[in-house]
Amino acid sequence: MSKRAIRQQEFDLFVPRMNSLPLKDQREVMERPFFSLSKRKRLKPIEYTSPDGEVWVHVSANPSFGIATIWDADILIWATSRINQMREAGENDLPRTLHTTTYDLLKAIKRDTGGKGYRELQAALQRLEATTIQTSIRGTKRNTKAQFGWLDEWMLESDAVTGAPKGLTLTLSNWVYEGVIKDRSLLTLHADYFALSGGVERAIYRIARKHAGDQASGWTCRVSVLHDKTGSESPLKQFNYLLKRIIAANDLPEYDVSFVNAADNSPAVHFIRRDAVERAAIKTDLARLAADSERRTREDARTLAVDGMFEKRKVPSSGER
Repeated sequence: MSKRAIRQQEFDLFVPRMNSLPLKDQREVMERPFFSLSKRKRLKPIEYTSPDGEVWVHVSANPSFGIATIWDADILIWATSRINQMREAGENDLPRTLHTTTYDLLKAIKRDTGGKGYRELQAALQRLEATTIQTSIRGTKRNTKAQFGWLDEWMLESDAVTGAPKGLTLTLSNWVYEGVIKDRSLLTLHADYFALSGGVERAIYRIARKHAGDQASGWTCRVSVLHDKTGSESPLKQFNYLLKRIIAANDLPEYDVSFVNAADNSPAVHFIRRDAVERAAIKTDLARLAADSERRTREDARTLAVDGMFEKRKVPSSGER
């Protein structure tokens, strides 16, 4: 067995496999455009303001690295899932700094574990640390804003002899960390999320997971609002074309997607969980069975009452005996 394999085997004793972790992400981040949806370097800032004007997001790039991408965010999902697992295990002191190996992290987020994957991981860490986010989220007043990066720092270790990647240490920014440890701030993502290859598909799934959830009737969103929420650089017309392809493929995890018209007749998209129809049908069947049971109970009670009255009439009076 190679030295690398031995080190990996030893590390496996302490680091849980990602496939044993439910994937978790922050609600606040899922429904708004915090990440670039393209793998090419994006230097143009992301600007978003909610329809009511209460929430705004501004994301700017370091010219050397560009804005962190939605694929880079997989590292944050891994960190969030790991910390959440510690919390569910009853650990009190949840760390802001996490330690793992590059191999484990790359394997966990379904990436190439060779040299290419290692180089891409390093570039992702650079973007996550260098990207600057300003937002009114969590502010108590409209003019309150926070500024942060996704990571405060990170460190990659390599073997002194072979130069092979070894350990990884990363520290979440305080804003990210507070969102992870806050009660009811996380949502579970489907395990197939990492398999989504398109940036728009990933953004739309995250938005659907946040808003549609388990609602029996699903959730409807105007195409123009969805366009804003994703932060797509594509013009609305091109974004609509991409939506048509996504809807035709209908390959998003968990949710069926279809075009509909909103109340004002503007084009919209409807998301509904695939098992929602089945669950609604089961609920209807249970309600029908309960109604049938109640009806039979009433009928049985009436029958017994009628039989009782008939028996009383059959009893002879004392003068007839």
